[in-house]
Amino acid sequence: MRPRLTPRIRRARMTRLKVALTSVVVGGLALGTVGLSNVTATAGTTASATTVSGTQAAAAQEYRRGPDPTAQSVEAATGPFAIQQTSVPAGNGFGGGTIYYPTDTSQGTFGAIAISPGWTEDQSAIAWLGPKLASNGFVVMTINNNNAFLDFPDARGTQLLAALDSLTGQSPVAGRIDKNRLAVAGHSMGGGGALRAAATRPEIQAAIPLTPWHLNQDWSSVRVPTLIVGGETDIIASVGAHSEPFYESLTNAPERAYLEMEGQGHFVTNSANPTVGRYVLSWLKRYVDNDTRYEQFLCPAPAPSSVISEYRDSCPGS
Repeated sequence: MRPRLTPRIRRARMTRLKVALTSVVVGGLALGTVGLSNVTATAGTTASATTVSGTQAAAAQEYRRGPDPTAQSVEAATGPFAIQQTSVPAGNGFGGGTIYYPTDTSQGTFGAIAISPGWTEDQSAIAWLGPKLASNGFVVMTINNNNAFLDFPDARGTQLLAALDSLTGQSPVAGRIDKNRLAVAGHSMGGGGALRAAATRPEIQAAIPLTPWHLNQDWSSVRVPTLIVGGETDIIASVGAHSEPFYESLTNAPERAYLEMEGQGHFVTNSANPTVGRYVLSWLKRYVDNDTRYEQFLCPAPAPSSVISEYRDSCPGS
């Protein structure tokens, strides 16, 4: 198990974050830190104007959507937002799917997530996550792959990114989405696809591979907060050959967690599950919305139980 972060290390991380979002004015010159751009200064002044990239701004600001969460609310099948759904035809790089979205626009834009099914599956395999996440303040697209039998994980990763581009570009709900707050998830080969998508596009905010399958075991190239869900008795994508080495290789992810479901197999994430729903929702809220209200459901790590056989993490938050 990865050692838990000490208070000193957490304070150091927070200090680095604050430094990365400010500029120091010395002798009338604004000295921006790496990652800040378009810094302007006027000699003799004591103020500087900075602009921060959309991704950095999204990571620094909280986007709270909905009421304060409770242990009951994060495990519930649906959340506080009324939702609608619309079908998406095949094309634009993926096999079509369904968009689930909140009808309320009074709280601003929402983060968005694309979710891929696994080998031989269509979107029905992960459909329960659509209403679950949309009713908690996300725009969700569950996709079909171009070819359920021939599309291996990397192809599914490409299609997840195409789905995000479609959501934020030409979809009928594009105006409801903050294109700087995006995430990917997937089951089985779709979970391997989520890892590939995260490695390919590091500016996304979160990745959630669900009982993932991929022949590659080294994901040190991923620089996205990543939650992996495994099934203890999975014989299709065994945790020893897939989920566990995937997690251990995420050495450059800013945060990571591994949830292993006690006595469960490969399809534990294919139907509504309160525990899986709790951690998936909390991960997205914490890293797509930067909503610190959800830290309590991720850290401290849960102890082994009749439901959770193991949990490893980098313990986000305080």
